[in-house]
This record gives sequence, structure tokens and C-alpha cells, in this order.
Amino acid sequence: MSVLVTVARLALRSLWNRRLTAGLTVLAIALSAAMLLGVEKVRRDARQAFADTISGTDLIVGARGGAVQLLLYSVFRIGNATNNISWETYRELAAHRSVAWTVPLSLGDSHRGYRVLGTNTEYFARYKYAGDRPLTLAAGKPFDDVFDAVLGAEVARRLGYALGDPIVVTHGAGEAGLRNHDDKPFRVSGILAPTGTPVDRTVHVSLEGIEAMHIDWKGGAPIPGRRTDAEAARKMDLEPRTITAFLVGLDSKLALFRLQRTISTYRAEPLQAIIPGVALQELWDLMGVAENALRVISVMVAVTGLLGMAAVILASLESRRREMAVLRSVGARPAHVFGLLMSESATLGLAGVATGLGLLHALVLAARPVVSRLFGLHLPLAPPTTLDLALLGAVVLAALAAGALPAWRAYRMSLADGLSPRV
Repeated sequence: MSVLVTVARLALRSLWNRRLTAGLTVLAIALSAAMLLGVEKVRRDARQAFADTISGTDLIVGARGGAVQLLLYSVFRIGNATNNISWETYRELAAHRSVAWTVPLSLGDSHRGYRVLGTNTEYFARYKYAGDRPLTLAAGKPFDDVFDAVLGAEVARRLGYALGDPIVVTHGAGEAGLRNHDDKPFRVSGILAPTGTPVDRTVHVSLEGIEAMHIDWKGGAPIPGRRTDAEAARKMDLEPRTITAFLVGLDSKLALFRLQRTISTYRAEPLQAIIPGVALQELWDLMGVAENALRVISVMVAVTGLLGMAAVILASLESRRREMAVLRSVGARPAHVFGLLMSESATLGLAGVATGLGLLHALVLAARPVVSRLFGLHLPLAPPTTLDLALLGAVVLAALAAGALPAWRAYRMSLADGLSPRV
């Protein structure tokens, strides 16, 4: 035991004497470990964020097309629908004996780059996320007027809106849009609490508000010479003609596949009904190639860092030949020299992974608000998982393996080679 302690002390002192080189080696290993863990953390947290986006909804119904496409535009507000659903069809399916509740969704407009969602007040009661968490209002109340709007947390924060502020909706999606509905402005009636989902980046208005905005429009363009003001629009029949999609909750899960088949074979118009969890898995499978590519890149970075460590130790052996010879001359055995260099490798590996873990947590802490704002992903600060610890252990073992070659060379050095001058 005393020999092991002595070897460990010698390894620490040797590294301290070469602290600049050792520090750079630790930094290289730390960056490798941080990237390896970071890729895994982003993959894991992104998957969880996707899964937490919607819960408690049994089916999502939209025009026939791809399941992932329907999920993207109805839940994540990405892309557009291939077609709409007639209001008559929606009412008929909503009245089905197996249906407990429905929430209609109407998309197509935007406000300063954020999507505008037309719905009803059932949306705030039925939409669940992160298991079974309901939407809550941080301020105000849901819309009870045609031109009321409820803002997601990010919309209100980034655009600086408060209750009572007017907002003008743009026809079309994107920053530019097509044309402003400035003749019928909305008023902020409520602001939702943050959810870490696309809800934070959505402007919610009533279905009647969507219809009122488009009273003077036909075929996606304003009718020339026709202009109806907001007060006149309030008095008109604002029952929707079409919607984009709707969420469905069932009385019994046993009716899930039966109702899904009924909707898929609906004769009045081509529809599809998707199960959110299944569509999310399909979406994640599509992203599997990029996920594996990131893993390969992170492993290559880790290997590069460890090879650098091996190269540094190998390069230092030539200048340390006298050190090894002195150790041998005072009684150190070849096994002690081998253990010395292996101890240095282990110390560098442990210091690297510890530094990398701290670096990762610092980066997560700094990047959390940016990632949440740009991508809607929540990156929690959590202790390392079992998989994280296994990855860190693998890095330390790889550091030992990388240090084995220099250690073996030092083991093979003879006392005569160390003391004799080089020609």
C-alpha cells in the first residue's frame, strides 16, 4: 500500500512540474467529455421535450396526408396543412358517441413571425403537456370577445406586450406574411404561464376572430372595394366554415382504434386521425440519422483528445529518460515506473472528466434561455444519469488505455539506456 501511495504522490508531483502541458491535456479531455455528454443530454432532453409537448389527447384529426406533417403543423406550428376540414364534418365527428371532448384548431395567420391559432376556450381546459399539466394564465383571462387574444409566454416577453395592448395579425405565416389585418386589431386579454412547448410561441384567438378577420377576404385575398369594420363584423354570423385540425379526447381508450378507422374511412372528405405518441415516435425515428451522426462526431472528438494525451506523454518520455533512470537507480522497479505513468494517465483522465462535467453544467446554465427561446426546448440542470456515469467511466478507461503504450515504453527502458548519453 505504501508503494502505491508513493507512486501516486510521485505522479501528482510530476504532473505539477509539467502543469502547463498537463493542463492543456486535461482541457482537451474535458472538452471531449463535455461534448460526449452534451450530445447525449441534448438528445435525451430534446426527446423528452418532444414527448412533453402534448399529453392527454387521444387523437389528432386533420386532412389526409402524412402523420408527421399533421403532428408538426397542429402541435409544433411547423408547416401548413394540405387542406382544411369543413365545419359540418367537425361537428358530426365531435358528436360521435365515443368522443368526450374536442378542441378545434385553425391556422394560417401570424403575428411578427409567431403563428396565430384560432380555437375556443376548451383549448385552455383540455390541452395538457408534460404528463398531465394544464395551461395556466400568468395574467388576464381567456378570450370572451371576438377580438381578444391570449399570448404565449415567449410572445409576450419578446415583443413586450401587456394586458390591453393592441396587436395586428398578418395574413400568412412567417416574418413577412402577406398583408396585415390592420382594420381589425385584437386586444391582449391574457398571457399564459411558460410551458417550454410551442404554446409559448403562439398567439391564441377565437375561431370567431379568425372568421371576422377574413369577412372581406375570398380565396386568400381581400375582396376589392369591400371593407367591414370591427364593430360591424361582431354583429355578423361568425360560425367557422372550415378549420385546420382538431384534438379529440375519448370516453374510453377501447374505442381508440375503432374511431381512428371510422375517421380514416370517412366518405364526406378525406381525413386522417393520428395517435400523438405514435406520430412522435415516427418523428423521432426520422431524426435518428442526425442523432447517430452527432454521436459518431462526439466519439471521434473524444478519441482525438485521448490520442493527444498519449502523444503528449510519449513526447515527454524522451526528456524524462533521466528521471526514469534516477528512479531505477534508487530502487524503483520497472513495474513502479509502469505504475507511475499509468497513474499520471488515470489522473489526467479523472481530472478531464470532472472538468468536462463542470464545463457541461456551466454551458447548460448559460444556454438554457437561448435554447428555450429559439427551439422551445427545456434543458434541466440534473445530476448525471447512469448512462452519463458509464460514458465518463469509459473516457477514464480509454485514458488508461491511451497511457498504456507510453507506460510500456517506460517499463522497457533500462537503467543503462537512461544513464548513457545519446550519440
